[in-house]
Amino acid sequence: MKVIIIGCTHAGLVAAREILKNHPETTLTIYERNNNFSFASDGIFLYLKKQVKDLADIFISSPKEIRQLGATVREMHNVLSVDTKKHQLRAVDMNTGDIINDTYDKLIVTTGANVRLPAIAGIDNRRVLVCKSYLQSKKIYELAQESPKIAIVGAGYVGVELAESLVTRKHGHKVDIFQSHGQILNNYFDTQISDMVEDLLKEHGITVHLNSDVSDFADESDSTVRLITSSGNFTEDMAVVCTGFVPNTRLFAGQLAVEKHGALLVNSYLQTSDPDVYAAGDCTVTHFNPTDKDIYFPLGTNAVRQGLLVAHNIYGHSSPYMGTQATSALKLFDHNFATTGLTLANAKRQGLNAFSVSYTDNWRPKYMPDKEPIMLTLVYDRNNRKILGLQLASKHDITLAVNVVSVAIQNRNTIDDLSFVDMFFQPNYSRPFNYLNLVAQKAVEQEQQAGFNQPRYTHLY
Repeated sequence: MKVIIIGCTHAGLVAAREILKNHPETTLTIYERNNNFSFASDGIFLYLKKQVKDLADIFISSPKEIRQLGATVREMHNVLSVDTKKHQLRAVDMNTGDIINDTYDKLIVTTGANVRLPAIAGIDNRRVLVCKSYLQSKKIYELAQESPKIAIVGAGYVGVELAESLVTRKHGHKVDIFQSHGQILNNYFDTQISDMVEDLLKEHGITVHLNSDVSDFADESDSTVRLITSSGNFTEDMAVVCTGFVPNTRLFAGQLAVEKHGALLVNSYLQTSDPDVYAAGDCTVTHFNPTDKDIYFPLGTNAVRQGLLVAHNIYGHSSPYMGTQATSALKLFDHNFATTGLTLANAKRQGLNAFSVSYTDNWRPKYMPDKEPIMLTLVYDRNNRKILGLQLASKHDITLAVNVVSVAIQNRNTIDDLSFVDMFFQPNYSRPFNYLNLVAQKAVEQEQQAGFNQPRYTHLY
């Protein structure tokens, strides 16, 4: 079988390795318009803080490595067009200008996503940058050397992590964050935790501008740029736009079915509307288990899982995608934050009869040293008591707890299940009831007080 992969992002790299490992007889060709494979974009934050010495170390693979596994690798080749009906592809060698025509039996699309550029006048200003690729990261690092005052537009994970890395550098920068929403990290946390993150940013000298729409990047001088915003005008040395991502799927316009953001629609085997075209990673939708709906939620964890599965399914639909809870975490100024599933605000927007409960206490017994407090917020559906989401904040690292709740959501467990599920007790690590048991028990108590004393268990023995 002849297989072509377009784009060697995280999903494409995983798919290529799995195909070559299990089906070495496959004729596999990879087209990639860069000369580097699968850059871990979080590396820019680590590099700015000097936790990583060389930005180039963050590449997960290289064309040479994939060639050694047996693939034909065409880096620095831009795919110009794909004809899915004829199973044909046309690409240009970006070094020589030569045109290549190719054919496939199965096509795997892992073209990833691009930074979403908002409709802001002057966004092409040379002092306005975006943050995703290796070259973009290099530009941020280089321009930051001569820019003591930096604006960040957008307060999602990328924006707040970048802000932290800039203010904690040896000669820290003055950082302004502009967020069009009334809350930072609103896609990930309810206000109780997002307010904690905002306070942390402010404690470290970062100015947060909420409900602040940027309408214009205007030239101020050769070395500065002016931001025209709904909360005033600000002169900065540079600006970084961190306003999310859009799927890179324009090659397939009018050929493959997409959702409203342009992400490719796929079935449970990651097959697109064309039976010989599969897709994985940030160019596709993911099935979101808390709502049982397909959504666009680009995450590296989704990408690598989809890449692995698609490498099996092109040979026969043997490995359905389990879906996602969009589990993620953030480390900021030595504090830890993590989330899985739905926030209460997002659950209500989905029309669910959602409630939440918060639990704050020490992470292990009071007689132990270093018993720092933790905070957890559990979101559940009152109609069926099923768990919808969990958010946590702690200085002591308990972020792996969200993986437990991710499994609980995946398995459609209830607050009653979680309240008594078996978890070990050892005072070095936990209390007689684990904090996950305790937050669930608090949810059960809340339901009892509201008059809903009908526990429901996923499994009856």
